[in-house]
Amino acid sequence: MRILLAAVLLAGTAGALAQHGTGGEEWIAYGGDRGGTRYSPLDQIDAGNFSDLEVAWTWKSDNFSETEYRNISTPLMVDGVLYVSAGSRRNVVAIEADTGHILWTWRMDEGERWERAPRRNSGRGVSYWTDGTDSRIFVITPGFQLVALDARTGRPANGFGNDGVVDLFTQLDLDYDYPELIGAIGNSSPATIIGNSVVIGPALRPGGGGVGIGNVKADIIAINARTGERNWVFHSVPRPGEPGYETWLDGSAERVGNAGIWGLAAGDPELGLVYLPIEAATNDVYGGHRPGNNLYSGSLVAVKADSGEVVWYQQLVHHDIWDYDMPPHPILVDITVDGRDIKAIVQFTKQAFAYVLDRETGAPVWPMEERPVPPSDVPGEWTSPTQPFPTKPAPFDVQGIGIDNLVDFTPAIREAAINAIARHRIGGLYTPPSLSHAEDGTRGMIVVPGLGGGANWQGGAADPETGYVYIGSHTAPSVVGLEPPGIGRSDARYTMGGSLPLPTVDGIPIMKPPYGRITAYDMNRGEIAWQIPNGDTPEEIANHPLLRGVDLPPTGINSVPGMLATRTLLVAGEGGDGRPIVRAYDKATGEEVGRIRISGDGPMQGSPLTYMVNGKQYIAFFTANRDAGMPAQLVAYALP
Repeated sequence: MRILLAAVLLAGTAGALAQHGTGGEEWIAYGGDRGGTRYSPLDQIDAGNFSDLEVAWTWKSDNFSETEYRNISTPLMVDGVLYVSAGSRRNVVAIEADTGHILWTWRMDEGERWERAPRRNSGRGVSYWTDGTDSRIFVITPGFQLVALDARTGRPANGFGNDGVVDLFTQLDLDYDYPELIGAIGNSSPATIIGNSVVIGPALRPGGGGVGIGNVKADIIAINARTGERNWVFHSVPRPGEPGYETWLDGSAERVGNAGIWGLAAGDPELGLVYLPIEAATNDVYGGHRPGNNLYSGSLVAVKADSGEVVWYQQLVHHDIWDYDMPPHPILVDITVDGRDIKAIVQFTKQAFAYVLDRETGAPVWPMEERPVPPSDVPGEWTSPTQPFPTKPAPFDVQGIGIDNLVDFTPAIREAAINAIARHRIGGLYTPPSLSHAEDGTRGMIVVPGLGGGANWQGGAADPETGYVYIGSHTAPSVVGLEPPGIGRSDARYTMGGSLPLPTVDGIPIMKPPYGRITAYDMNRGEIAWQIPNGDTPEEIANHPLLRGVDLPPTGINSVPGMLATRTLLVAGEGGDGRPIVRAYDKATGEEVGRIRISGDGPMQGSPLTYMVNGKQYIAFFTANRDAGMPAQLVAYALP
């Protein structure tokens, strides 16, 4: 292990951490607060001046480890200092929030653990903890180690673990030899901290392709923020004798894994609860080796932050075979429904539902119905006869695919779209995947939303003053065709085939637009308040030869936006696959009220934050442009 320390920062401690929105000038967690609202009450930047924003400073990550062209972190800002991860999380950097000057850097070389890490990427940032005296920055490395750094100096925190480091392999309840875990377990997102519990969700190798039945179980662990000792562990795949084990038929809980958290957990400091959005079990699209509903996969689980005791759970997908894990950050917002005040939690999902639950009890705010869904005809597969459907609010994106969903810019294009999908199966939400070469001649199922969402890790934002909640999404179909794995590739009976492209009409998407959208919910009513396309019509669509003379509707782009809400605005980039534009929208109507073009012509990569230093409000985010040779950089905007 090699550690590099640079300049010393003299920072004071932060005040009380707000739950609903940042509560002031800082941004103390990935979602602004522990409840994931991405809301700030700052209002210096408003509809009248948003388009006047200028680059205040730029911080470049070119010199940190390997050159990275993708950094999806959201920095934290505490007491005038930004804390970011860089160089594929091999570095943590403290930066003056008003100048972009580096205050200190820290680096760890993990050797083989880093080289073989399954999630060797930027992650989504770091975490902050304070007891009013000590202040620490926590980072989970790609090699699955938890590091505590003194927020003032960047040095490993005294009294925590082994010289500031806890080897998280040693904290799991797994019967594996140590070397077997290298390359099997990693992490994608920062820890959620409630009280003195640093809650960590493992992220494993993706389970749809070459992963075997016995992929590692993703125990969720909480480490003591002061000492580095384990506070608790939660078995997301129950062990024999534990509640939920009976939902894995034929003892299948003993032979499968995954069910981790590669997205973000949320927490309620007042209730002392942590909310765990748990992904699917091995493998993502075939579950014949794990019959049953498979608790706690596909579930939102509330546990006590100090003990890990389960308080409630809701399984949102029974026996998931669509890769409908829950990467969006759960959002905590207080709402009033029919005169009743409710402490609510909103879980957005890839399948384009907004599940709204009482976060104290887990009870749905509006009824949730178990509705019949089609069975699978894949040999050996087990499917649940029903799936839970919330009756309110309405979905925020397209669910399922039928002829009426196909593009119809012209009659000829509609006919071509019908022909393009003729070799594939189509159907409603929760129609099971099919074989790549089925007996009826079809080649896989077109799944909508596809494996990439719906909503994804970018998550949404909330306005605690109005009860409005915002989410970005894209209509992204996937062709899922199951095939026997190649020799030595997996011991599962079927895995996802890799040679089934999504059909188009000469490059025109087969689905009607919009291809991406932003949806606003009035959660006091459980209704969509407004919905708009995310971005303008792409040039390749607007200038397509088949569309000459066609009056096109605004299509938006096929990208998921990162966003935040302030007292005056909803701010959104177009997403990592979008264009270098940031827009400001009226929160009540969705009307665009301002826009800026991003310096360097790279799109917003992660999600933005806003903060105030010395009376000036800033909006900052990561951007990059591989095609232009521009590595990831953090850019901060402010008024002239």
